[in-house]
Amino acid sequence: MNHKYLYLLLLFLIVSCQRNVETGPPVLKEMCQRLFPRHAQSFLFELLTDSIDTDRFILESSQGKIRIKGNNRNSLAAGLNHYLKNYCHTHVSWYASETVEMPDVLPEIPQPVYIRSKCDNRFFLNYCTFGYTMPYWKWQDWERLIDWMALNGVTMPLAITGQESIWYKVWTDMGLSDEQVRSYFTGPAHLPWHRMSNVDFWQSPLPQSWLKDQEELQKRILEREREFDMTPVLPAFAGHVPAELKTIYPNAKIYQMSQWGGFDEKYRSHFIDPMDSLYSIIQRRFLEEQTKVYGTDHIYGIDPFNEVDSPDWSEDFLANVSSKIYESIHQVDSAAQWLQMTWMFFYDKKKWTQPRIRSFLKAVPDNKLILLDYYCDHTEIWRNTEKYYGNPYIWCYLGNFGGNTMIAGNLNDIDFKIKRLFKEGGDNVYGLGATLEGFDVNPLMYEFVFDQAWDYPVTTDQWITNWSMCRGGNQDANIIKAWRALHQKIYTEHATCGQSVLMNARPRLTGTKSWNTNPGIHYANNDLWQIWKELLKARNINNSDFRFDVINIGRQVLGNLFSEYRDQFTACYNRKDTTGMREWSTRMDNLLLDVDRLLSCDATLSIGKWLQDARNCGATVSEKDYYEENARCILTVWGQQDTQLNDYANRGWGGLTRSFYRERWKRFTDGVIAAVSEDKPFDEDKFHQDITQFEYNWTLQKDSFPIVSEEDPIQIADSLILKYDTYFTKAQ
Repeated sequence: MNHKYLYLLLLFLIVSCQRNVETGPPVLKEMCQRLFPRHAQSFLFELLTDSIDTDRFILESSQGKIRIKGNNRNSLAAGLNHYLKNYCHTHVSWYASETVEMPDVLPEIPQPVYIRSKCDNRFFLNYCTFGYTMPYWKWQDWERLIDWMALNGVTMPLAITGQESIWYKVWTDMGLSDEQVRSYFTGPAHLPWHRMSNVDFWQSPLPQSWLKDQEELQKRILEREREFDMTPVLPAFAGHVPAELKTIYPNAKIYQMSQWGGFDEKYRSHFIDPMDSLYSIIQRRFLEEQTKVYGTDHIYGIDPFNEVDSPDWSEDFLANVSSKIYESIHQVDSAAQWLQMTWMFFYDKKKWTQPRIRSFLKAVPDNKLILLDYYCDHTEIWRNTEKYYGNPYIWCYLGNFGGNTMIAGNLNDIDFKIKRLFKEGGDNVYGLGATLEGFDVNPLMYEFVFDQAWDYPVTTDQWITNWSMCRGGNQDANIIKAWRALHQKIYTEHATCGQSVLMNARPRLTGTKSWNTNPGIHYANNDLWQIWKELLKARNINNSDFRFDVINIGRQVLGNLFSEYRDQFTACYNRKDTTGMREWSTRMDNLLLDVDRLLSCDATLSIGKWLQDARNCGATVSEKDYYEENARCILTVWGQQDTQLNDYANRGWGGLTRSFYRERWKRFTDGVIAAVSEDKPFDEDKFHQDITQFEYNWTLQKDSFPIVSEEDPIQIADSLILKYDTYFTKAQ
């Protein structure tokens, strides 16, 4: 080769390598451009090339820029987030609508910072999140969430979008008709429970356009997650089949599963015995088709018997089930690993005895079954199962059910449990995770958990101070003081199922009608009131996180106050004091309206956005109406009229509070006052029947709601402080 050309080639390679070092992986630069374009060119990313396997990142200032080094793209993103939170005091929300507030001048890093991970596997999401938060999301929503996951070091996101298009191909190829398959699926928001073998047919048939659109969305999701060096967890066949499959394969061993959620028999799911030869055939068809369309990362989520009974509880049967499930994926993918949530061990602990759990787990080869310890904020299964009998497991923080809007969580307890995990959990601790059912609730708890995956020791007091600075506390000390009080007085108990304020519950004179709405609190509401007042002393804070906190604390403290108002109303009822009843009824109604007005100031806390997102999924008016009914249903009645899941997913949201919760309470107080005025006892059973019909009718309505109010939440909150402070002062 001519020496001149050789020289030019070497020069080109050197310049190219230098450019790669300076600019780093494009996915990191593109994320910076999305989140803070003004400073995007101020960050340099460099992939480390040494032989150390542990995830790690290095931060340093370099010639007026911030240089971030990491062993992979995920570590680079985590390093960027460490700089944003700890130096810029900048928080990146998981919502695309939230702006990222950056300082005018980027702070320098005085000395290089080197941080290693304590665990290289960080799991995120829950089947339910795809129903309670993300069913109608578009790419821009997913793009921000994937950015958030990368920044928080998530390496194993659950990736179950778009699987229905794969199943549609499998089932139609096996002889089922288009109508049979699309009717077997449920409406979009209910698909997680269809995927978990809990319910079939509800609010079907699923439109063909949905299958196509979700397949394209899933391709984009997976491409971006893989660009960040994540390992998406795709689904595999768990045994759930259409009932009509029995007509094509009459000799197949197919069971009808146990009743779930109060749904009628026609909605019950069916399960094919993994020992039946047809099981492996279906598994192969699904995995081969899925891999052709989406690729594979060799880890598959499979969850048989979630909240439904096994057809046979013998230890031999359970061992055969898990053994055959693993064999079926291994035959298709020799590198396959199975990921299984262990919620069922907690949910049905009486049936899932230790011998049964052991038989189920030990039948799978070592290190091929990874277990999600799903609800460690309440119960750590690893401590009751001899560390899952040697199987790798991921410690997970659940934190909320149904997206119920209740301030809850315990930083100190989570800090203690995670430290104990790394000390006592054994060599088979596989990582940390978060398995939240819905967003917009207590985001600090999830970011705290993922921070614990890195060897950067801070106390919970230090962590909450830094969190508060990211939410405007770097500009106002009142915000720091308020968050410290929240940490010390409010965030002291883990979340439980059904937590929500009384105004979201079906009305009663005392208590609540259902386990799905538990308004009990473990702190003095006046403490939270004083914290809200402290937070509102901050002024001129242009920070979307600060505004969210003002609204979030407001909906909680005023929601708690509603319980006291209801009790005053009931006391008047017991005295047959109609004048007092009318007074407290008016106060209850005004309180509901005030809370709704506050909530309507944030699009992420608005039913208007939820319904608009749902309608935007439709290509025709009938499809738009179909998606809206599905969206209204999941948040309120959930399923059939008056099932045991009514109100399970209740939210403190603008528009929903005014049109649904307020209307229930207004009908209730009017009915009680009318009964007392006529000297009759109030018939709660009759009211229950009437309100059930109202709830169902509400899901069929098509009235529109604004996506967000133009009012200022800070001004509204200030006015509410003036309005209700007298009550709290008297209560003291």
